[in-house]
Amino acid sequence: MKYTVLARVSIFGLLAKSFVDALTVRNPLNEEYSVLIKRADDHEHAAANSTITDCHMHGDTQYCIDWEGNEGRIEPSQESPQSNYTGCHSHGTEVYCMNGEEELQFVVLDTSSDASTTTSESSSTSGVSCHFHAGVEHCVDENGNTVLGANGGTCERIDRDYNIPLRIGLLFVILVTSAIGSFGPLVLRSVFKISSENVVITIIKQFGTGVVISTALVHLMTHAFLMWSSECIHLVYEGTGASITMAGIFIAFVIEYVAYRFLSRRLDKLPTAKENSSEDDRGTNVATKTVSDEEKTVSLPESSKSMHDKLSVAILEAGIVFHSTLIGITLVVAADSYFITLFIVIVFHQFFEGLALGSRISELRDSVWSKVVMAGVFAIITPIGMAIGIGTLHKFNGNDPSTIVALGTLDSFSAGVLLWTGLIEMWAHDWLFGSLRRAGVVHTTLAMIALIGGLILMSLLGKWA
Repeated sequence: MKYTVLARVSIFGLLAKSFVDALTVRNPLNEEYSVLIKRADDHEHAAANSTITDCHMHGDTQYCIDWEGNEGRIEPSQESPQSNYTGCHSHGTEVYCMNGEEELQFVVLDTSSDASTTTSESSSTSGVSCHFHAGVEHCVDENGNTVLGANGGTCERIDRDYNIPLRIGLLFVILVTSAIGSFGPLVLRSVFKISSENVVITIIKQFGTGVVISTALVHLMTHAFLMWSSECIHLVYEGTGASITMAGIFIAFVIEYVAYRFLSRRLDKLPTAKENSSEDDRGTNVATKTVSDEEKTVSLPESSKSMHDKLSVAILEAGIVFHSTLIGITLVVAADSYFITLFIVIVFHQFFEGLALGSRISELRDSVWSKVVMAGVFAIITPIGMAIGIGTLHKFNGNDPSTIVALGTLDSFSAGVLLWTGLIEMWAHDWLFGSLRRAGVVHTTLAMIALIGGLILMSLLGKWA
């Protein structure tokens, strides 16, 4: 009986010891299991923190979103950008991600500045700086690549606060300045009774020639190039702007050529035509008489030559009027922080162009009222453009595709018209076939200085307008 009780106690002891040992063993297993789960969670968290997603393009720059929701750009730009990048890690304070075996930097955008500063026309957020060409905003990033606005990637209109009373007041300043430029040469010749070959008139004319050519090349063609290269439109044919400029040159040529043929036909029907033809038979042809020293011996009579000269000036004015309208519209839609600077540039621009046009109008053999009308059209056309711009101030979007196409087309076409008129009717006509062909040394030197001065000064204005 004694042994039976001891055996039972031993059995219960062994069972108790086994239960305790089981508890002792299960606890480490639970801890190990918990450690494994924690390591898996940490690995998953680390993997999530090493990937950037939602990659997209703003112009030539790629932007992505990191694991904390921050937007940043990828540097350098990739020829074949990915939609996401993995293997992100830190080198000090900088974050790098892997694209295959290549290491790319992920630069988080600075969002600490106020949102209004981001859309400001003169701001520089994340390396983006903006300025205006002919009133249309042009922004570039820190690498010199064109981007869509200060916020880096939108073709939508940016709301701005405009000082409308200031714009209305300065409209009249533009009107007076343009009138002084266009009417000045007319008043000068009328008051002082000086001839078209006077050195003062020559200086004004040659300065104006330089202004017209520089306007075509530096202002209009540059602005047109910026329009056609905008990211808001997608051109299939890269030579669109140059083609429209070429069309402008061709159309200006065709108009003058047809008019010249028409006037020549009228000349053939005049009684004096037979005398001219008999002289041609003796060896004096029309081309020789055109470039002779005596300006009166031309291939057209005075009345027909006056019509031809008036047509040439009308074509010049048409090209100027086209882009002067655009200047007025785009001036007033420029942001306030840049408006005054652009306005000062446009004042000089309009004055110089007025001198160029007025000097040619003053030489026409036409009635005084006809000259006044032609000069007056130039004086009022930019203020009219400004008035149109003020009316559309809160609707104008310089990045809208239709607006870009319209402005680019008019700029390109006007450039072609002014190139034809400036190079052929003004520069070549005066220097190769006109009075400057055999002018004195002093007269020729002053004319050349004035020509170069017009080219340089108008090109300098292209820095700001």
